[in-house]
Amino acid sequence: MPHASNLPWRAAIRHAAQSDTRILTSRAAARFLPAQCTASLVSRYPLRCPAPPAALLAHRTFSTSMAKSKEKDPKVPPEPIDEDVEKEKEHTDTNASLPLKRSESLKELEDRIAELEVRELEAKNKAPESKPPRTGSGRGSAAGGAGDGSGGDGGGKKRKGSDRSLVKSSIPEVFPQVMAIPLIRRPLFPGFYKAITIRNKEVGEAILDMIKRGQPYIGAFVFKDDKIDKDVIDDAGEIHDVGTFCQVTSAFPLANGGGGAGEDNFAMTCVLYPHRRIKLTGLTPPSVNKEATIDGRSTVESTLEEATVNEPPSNQAKGDVVASFEEASEESKAQEDSIPALLKGRKVSVAEVVNLAEEPFNVKVNKTIQILVNEIVQTFKNVALINPLFRDHISTFSVHTTMNVGEDPVKLADFAAAVAQADTAELQAVLQELDVEKRLGMSLELLKKELLSAELQKKVSEDAHARVMKKNREYLLMEQMRQIKRELGMESDGKEKLIEKFTEKAAKLAMPEGVRKVFDEEMSKLVGLDANGSEFNVTRNYLDWLTQLPWGLRSAETFAIKHAREVLDEDHHGLKDVKDRILEFIAVGKLRGTVEGKILCLVGPPGVGKTSIGKSIARALNRQYYRFSVGGMYDVAEIKGHRRTYVGALPGRIIQALKKAQTENPLVLIDEVDKMGRMSNHGDPASALLELLDPEQNNSFLDHYLDVPVDLSKVLFVCTANMEDTIPQPLLDRMEVIRLSGYVSDEKIAIAERYLAPVAKEMSGLGDADVILQNDAIVELINKYCRESGVRNLKKHIEKVYRKAALKIVTEVGEDALPEAEALTEEGKAAQMESEKDNTDANSTPENMDKQTTEKPRVALKVPDSVHVQITQANLKDYVGPPVYISDRLYDTTPPGVSMGLAWTSMGGSALYIESIVQNALSASSHGGLERTGSLRDVMKESTGVAYSYAKSVMARDYPKNKFFEHAKIHLHCPEGATPKDGPSAGITMTSSLLSLALNTPIKQAVAMTGEITLTGKVLRIGGLREKTVAARRAGATTVIFPQDNMSDWLELPENIKEGIEGKPVSWYSDVFKIVFPSVDREYANKLWKDELKAKKGERKRKEPKRKDDDEEESGEDDD
Repeated sequence: MPHASNLPWRAAIRHAAQSDTRILTSRAAARFLPAQCTASLVSRYPLRCPAPPAALLAHRTFSTSMAKSKEKDPKVPPEPIDEDVEKEKEHTDTNASLPLKRSESLKELEDRIAELEVRELEAKNKAPESKPPRTGSGRGSAAGGAGDGSGGDGGGKKRKGSDRSLVKSSIPEVFPQVMAIPLIRRPLFPGFYKAITIRNKEVGEAILDMIKRGQPYIGAFVFKDDKIDKDVIDDAGEIHDVGTFCQVTSAFPLANGGGGAGEDNFAMTCVLYPHRRIKLTGLTPPSVNKEATIDGRSTVESTLEEATVNEPPSNQAKGDVVASFEEASEESKAQEDSIPALLKGRKVSVAEVVNLAEEPFNVKVNKTIQILVNEIVQTFKNVALINPLFRDHISTFSVHTTMNVGEDPVKLADFAAAVAQADTAELQAVLQELDVEKRLGMSLELLKKELLSAELQKKVSEDAHARVMKKNREYLLMEQMRQIKRELGMESDGKEKLIEKFTEKAAKLAMPEGVRKVFDEEMSKLVGLDANGSEFNVTRNYLDWLTQLPWGLRSAETFAIKHAREVLDEDHHGLKDVKDRILEFIAVGKLRGTVEGKILCLVGPPGVGKTSIGKSIARALNRQYYRFSVGGMYDVAEIKGHRRTYVGALPGRIIQALKKAQTENPLVLIDEVDKMGRMSNHGDPASALLELLDPEQNNSFLDHYLDVPVDLSKVLFVCTANMEDTIPQPLLDRMEVIRLSGYVSDEKIAIAERYLAPVAKEMSGLGDADVILQNDAIVELINKYCRESGVRNLKKHIEKVYRKAALKIVTEVGEDALPEAEALTEEGKAAQMESEKDNTDANSTPENMDKQTTEKPRVALKVPDSVHVQITQANLKDYVGPPVYISDRLYDTTPPGVSMGLAWTSMGGSALYIESIVQNALSASSHGGLERTGSLRDVMKESTGVAYSYAKSVMARDYPKNKFFEHAKIHLHCPEGATPKDGPSAGITMTSSLLSLALNTPIKQAVAMTGEITLTGKVLRIGGLREKTVAARRAGATTVIFPQDNMSDWLELPENIKEGIEGKPVSWYSDVFKIVFPSVDREYANKLWKDELKAKKGERKRKEPKRKDDDEEESGEDDD
């Protein structure tokens, strides 16, 4: 088997035994089979030789079928030598031969081989040693780290026989087809090693086979997209077409696949040495390469056979002893146009490439290249002084470069680009550039960027180091100072001071027995804790809170009724019923000596003074005042506190109130209790208030943070809300509700004159100016701009009036009356001069900056006495704009079908008009019905149905000939449709509107009404009579109709609210009818709509069955 010489010798013998072939040495093959072996040289496929009587075995490796000539073709570069081959010694020629029989087993073959080895060893010991000349330079191969990429003789080892020495491996000048390996982000530059990781098993096995075959060459190309991460190239458009021809100097697998998730957990590290630039001309993707086969045989077998056939003939007598890797690496020229046999059938990318060479240049002639080289070298020096990593790169480059850098600008440019941190596009541009001068310029640009980055990094590092060193120095000096003071007895330990402070605080407090016990336990724990530990800080904070609470400390209360009345009258105008209730509350406290166990809840519209009343109560009782809002609160921990185990834990708001007030009996105002968050995963804060506001439980309130009982029974709680409906019933049951109604016009005028206007005038800087807001202007503001129940909006408008007046005065007087320079104080002038300096003059804050600022006010502008400003009703719109409410009433004269009702909202009372019209002309063929609009909610819709049914019953009973509701399609509407409306109190109003339309008679003018109606006409009790009466007065009503059951509420109304209004209590709607329709002619009402409903008798008869159905439909609509 001559062609089996490329296999390892043991494997070759096994292969020969299994295939019934003989193995020949080169000399034996030349003697016995000259013709057949000669024929094998010209055949593309291996030729099976006939079995001779015997076969001569060579030692370890086998030559080709004929002895190869030692005179190699100089155009063909010798193959690289494998390390195992270098270790082999040239065997001496021996005539000994061992016959190889077909019947011999593998074990017998191995025994014969061992015997042959012994004979050759004996012959070798007898042969005299010759000293062949040294081959190679002694540096070793590229894998050994010479840096020049050329193969060596494995460290300069000697070989026997000068004519048989191994040929030094060289890099092929032309390699048209290579396996393509993609790179990420950075391309490779010739002459500089690069280690990559291969995770594709097919690619890794192909690289190992190429190393074994002595062809460790690949083409390295960079992906255009940095996000792609794979080891094969599926399309040529994925990569840049210019890459590098690389030699795999070493490859070794990683343990456990390198921790990656590659194919079959495979991972291998390969060290590449780029030799030259190449350009991609064609690409065979893995999917196409996998389909290639060689005569149906395995890839390895076919590769071995082809490698054997393409060996050149030998003219030398002795066999050429070279490694099997060298023999297999010689490819025939016929295969250059196809995929290499070694890569066929593998899922790898094969690239067709051509070499790229730099454009010719002359360093001595081209001065630009010399300048660029010098500038690059100087930049390298500058970067190396800053970046230690560059110093290592330059050192390595200098060791492996024997010539002057100025003599090889190509290598210098590649080295500069290889070590620079740049983008893929910039590095690829350097790789693709063939003009050396341009390449040097591009590399210099990259180095300059690297220099700037290194300088910036150095500056940042130095600044950070300086700050750290400063802090470390300060810390060290402080520690030394503390230690010196401690040694001199000038300072004690901080923990001892804390313990002393807590002990002194606790001695002044009347702690309950249980609290004192907890305090002593925590103090004992604090003594044994390390001052630097986290537990120490937790315990210290707990003791701090425990000793800051006012245990046993109370403020002296005052129950003087006269003083309390003066305080309430001074802070609030009107609100007589509220003030009387508060005075009653104080009087009971005077008799009992305490006001414990009382929780007040002030309910009223916004802006009526609920919060300020709570502050006035605290001032009247001489109690400390603390307010917090629970509006939108959803976390129970805000009230009950957090557990101490949480980071940043704090007690609840009640404990914080006691700490702030420093008394056990403050007045705590809980604002917006009707707007608390509902139950969530953080708990229900409304339920947490139950314990807080219950007099039977709050004497031992347990906060989660303190975890000791706290007595809150001496705290006076005052809550505020806009409406009661949203307050949970169990919580509302624990509070005593005091309702605050809105202010009427008289009260608003008094509040504006006595409080709002003077304060707004002073805040606008017009305290000494002659600016007068006349009474008629205030009335105009209240009636046409601020109709709300409260005075908050009125306050905003008055402030706006004075601001406009201030602008007018400054504009008229002119800024020359008080220049800006004179308005500044001396300190203010110095601060202004400093602020006007250029920012570049001072990089840091001056040390004396605190001397250039001032807290003294500016000089106030003195308004001349000649300036007079009066705001009247006539010019009010110049200050606040046009009126919002054009008229006090929606209708000056109400037409038929329109009635004025009264509604209550959280903002107070308001007039609510009800309008009814007939949609179509009445005729005998028309049908009755009702349509409702105006954003009516469910309760009000039901009230509309009740009013419609009762109105039909009134017409049927009192005016039977009036068939209006049988044929009229009615549309009932409540204006201001964007505002949702609900409630039953508009029942009599809607009934009056429907009857007014049916009787074609307008309701008595200036009459407002409120009351719920039943199907039998009974008028039921309603709420918010005070607010509704105020709204009726604002709307210009002179008569208010209300249920008889609300007579007690009417009698309690202040006279100023009822002034000019006549109250009409009613029990049945018949009473309402007499008031709103005082002069209805019954005969006229019966004949009404008669002409519209006339029809021919024949038509009426034909319509009769249909009218019966219509009546049923109408009945169904009434039920709705």
